[in-house]
This record gives sequence, C-alpha cells and structure tokens, in this order.
Amino acid sequence: MVVLFHGEMREMIQGGPQNTSTQDRFDCVVIGAGIAGASVAAELAVSMHVLLLERESQPGYHTTGRSAAVYTVAYGPPVIRALTRASGTFFREPESDFLSAPLLNRRGVVFPARKDQSAAMEALHDDLGDAVAKLDAAEVLMAAPLLRDGYAVGGLFDADASDIDVHALHQHYLRRFRSEGGLLRVDAEVTAIEHDGGWTVHTSTGSTTAPIVINASGAWADEIAALAGVRRRGLMPKRRTALIVAPPPGIEPQNWPMIVDVEEQFYLKPDAGKFLISPADADLSPPCDAQPDELQVAICIDRIERAFDLTIRRIESKWAGLRSFLPDGCPLAAYETDMPGFFWLAGQGGYGIQTAPALARAAAAIVQGRAMPPDIADQGVTEVSLGSIGRGVPA
Repeated sequence: MVVLFHGEMREMIQGGPQNTSTQDRFDCVVIGAGIAGASVAAELAVSMHVLLLERESQPGYHTTGRSAAVYTVAYGPPVIRALTRASGTFFREPESDFLSAPLLNRRGVVFPARKDQSAAMEALHDDLGDAVAKLDAAEVLMAAPLLRDGYAVGGLFDADASDIDVHALHQHYLRRFRSEGGLLRVDAEVTAIEHDGGWTVHTSTGSTTAPIVINASGAWADEIAALAGVRRRGLMPKRRTALIVAPPPGIEPQNWPMIVDVEEQFYLKPDAGKFLISPADADLSPPCDAQPDELQVAICIDRIERAFDLTIRRIESKWAGLRSFLPDGCPLAAYETDMPGFFWLAGQGGYGIQTAPALARAAAAIVQGRAMPPDIADQGVTEVSLGSIGRGVPA
C-alpha cells in the first residue's frame, strides 16, 4: 500500500535546486522524509533553514506509505497516549492551507475476546479505563458483523477510534515545509556523517554542513547513528504483514468498525469496500524494504477464518512494513548527550502517525532549546518522558 508519486509531490521536489558537488550549509539537516522527518522539518522550517533528505525517490515509501493508521487514545504506553491526546486538536480541527478534507473518519474499534481471553480482556479494560466500554457476547456480535456466533464471550469498544488519512497528513507537512522555504532532496542516501564542531552529511549526490542533524530515519535510525559515530540505541524494526481481501458477495462493510483481537492476534478493517487484514505479526527484521512473509500470510488467513464467517479464496494484494521500537517501547526525541547537535527522533513503533502532530512540535521545541508547548505539557509530556537528560543545543 505504497503512497503514489502524485503530481504535487513531483512539483515540490523539482521546484527547488537539486544536489550539486558544492557543499551546502543549513541550520539543520533532517534525515528521513517519512511522517516523523516531514513533520519535524515543517515545524523547524518556520524559524530555521532546513534540509530534508530522503534516500528513496519519494517520501513515505517505507513505513509511512504502508500504514493503515487509526487515531485512538486506547493504544500504547502512557507517553504515546499523552502524545495522541495532544495531537487530537489538530486531527479534529486542522488549521492548514494544505488540507481540503477532514483527516479523521470515525470508525470505532471492537476488541472481541474468546473465553480463554477473559483475563486478558479484564486486564486491557483496567489498563484503558474510560477509553473503552465493555460489551457482552450479544453486543459484540451486533457490533462486529461476520464474527462467528459463539466465538466471543465479551469484548471492549472504542467508539471514538477514527481512520487517519495518512497521505493527506504527510502531504500537509511536506507542502508546509516547502512553503516555509525548506528544501527536500530525494534519491539522497546518506553515505557518511562527520563531526568536527558541526556536522557534515555526505550523500550519494552531495554534501551538506549544519550544526544540527536530526535522525528521523525510522528502521535505519541505528544505522545512521553508526555512520555518525553515535552509539546505537538497540532499535528493533519489526515486520507487520497486511493483506487485502474481498468481503462476501452482497456485503458492504465500509461503515463497519475495525475488529482487533483483544490480545492483538489479528485485526480486520474495512478499506475501500474490501477488508484489510493482518496477523498483527511483529517479527524482528533488519532495516529493509520489507516484504510479506508467506508463513504470516497463512497464519493471518487461518486466524481470520477461525474468527469470522469469511472464506478467503483470493488475496487481492499483500505487503509488509516495519514498525521500529526501542527497548523501553517509548519514542525517543532527544539530543545524544555526548555528541552535540545529534538529535534522535526514533522508536515511534506503530504509533508514529497518530502522534505526529504533537511529537513534531515537542521535538522542534527540544531541538531549539524552547519550553514544551503548554498544550502538550498539559497532557504530561516532558523532555524526560521523551528521553532527554539535559539540553543539548549546540552553542
């Protein structure tokens, strides 16, 4: 489910000067033009001269372009939920000249639980609290069409969960970045990074110097750090497989809720009149152009057919993406303590889209040595919760 190379993106990239052999100077270089890099670059470009580098021929080719993101405050560790809440205002009422339609479409998520999952359901309910409501077996069947009768003894319901228009969100940040004078360079794989008071970033098409480098390279974040002589953080890219299949004849599922197993062993989500299904796999992977694993495809079909009155005879498309986690499961938005000017923006896991508006603003504040924006701080987000030990703004 790769984002296509739209006309406005081509114009944006070709509208500015491309790499030359001349060494350019910027206030900041952001490595990676997925949602993390694009959003923080847009925030910083308001007051800084920013270069955004992308190794592929189009931004969002890897994880961002393969996301079926849902906005929900019921997912993730506390800092993720806080960032998600803080992002809510933008998602619901975006003030942007680059958006022509709402970013959210109310979907709802049902979490069915089998009898053997009753304890897991109670634990999840205790964890999520008021973000979800309890359902009995009959209510689960009513809310989750096609679920097999007798499969679930109960469940939970997140009524506010909404689909996110990932492409529109990504385009908003890229176009805003460009409007603020930022420069995006594609086909610019980073080959070396040198530190000598400031930073020199060498790419396949040229070199750039800046006092600040932001490592927003997703699954490649540890690899970029190693190029810069910065210690690895133990980033763990994990593959997630997804398939598109047709619903039974005569079924129109577009307005149905998303169904997520209470222990996240599978999910099923309506998508453009079809079903997007996944085994919710999380297999460790090296950073790469992830491809679907055939064993996980088979596991996905088996789990879906066991749970739903749905026979899958044909897979219309399949793909995989990487979700990258740090050992503590929380995102990192902080300067490296012993390498001035090297800033991490990594480890968003599967939550990078729904937290992007708040995380980008928080990261931009930390990069510039400014206080956390009050609306984000009010949700409990601090520099410490994002991994900062102290301010590392270069002199």
